[in-house]
Amino acid sequence: MSRRNRPQKREILSDPKYDSKIISKFINNLMNDGKKGVAEGIIYKALDIIQDRTGQNGVELFQKALDNVAPVLEIKSKRIGGATYQVPIEVRHNRRYALAMRWIILYAKARKGNSMAEKLSNEMIEASKNEGNAIKKKNDVHRMAEANKAFAQFG
Repeated sequence: MSRRNRPQKREILSDPKYDSKIISKFINNLMNDGKKGVAEGIIYKALDIIQDRTGQNGVELFQKALDNVAPVLEIKSKRIGGATYQVPIEVRHNRRYALAMRWIILYAKARKGNSMAEKLSNEMIEASKNEGNAIKKKNDVHRMAEANKAFAQFG
């Protein structure tokens, strides 16, 4: 393990339209090749589509979708005496949301549809209803952690 000090966490600025840090982080996760303007356009359009389809506030539904997808437990491989165990551990708050964002974007990209904004809005709407592929991924991770609960003492 490194003996150096840990690097300082950078403060992320809020996004200009909704003044939300979590949306700003989501934009940064979605961004490809430094094209932040394109990523912002996709997110804002997706939130507008959500508002049109559901009649609810797009930012609130987005937050609900993230909360539903965020995992509580995950498994890590630990090598003890020649054997490798899948040890369930609790997920830190920052990592929970990072995983949730990553999964929503991953499964939105994998969807069939017209534009990325459409696919992203569909995935978020389903996630807010506890449906969709991102929720399925979370449930799979939780199921694996529950199955390996016997190895929790190694954590």
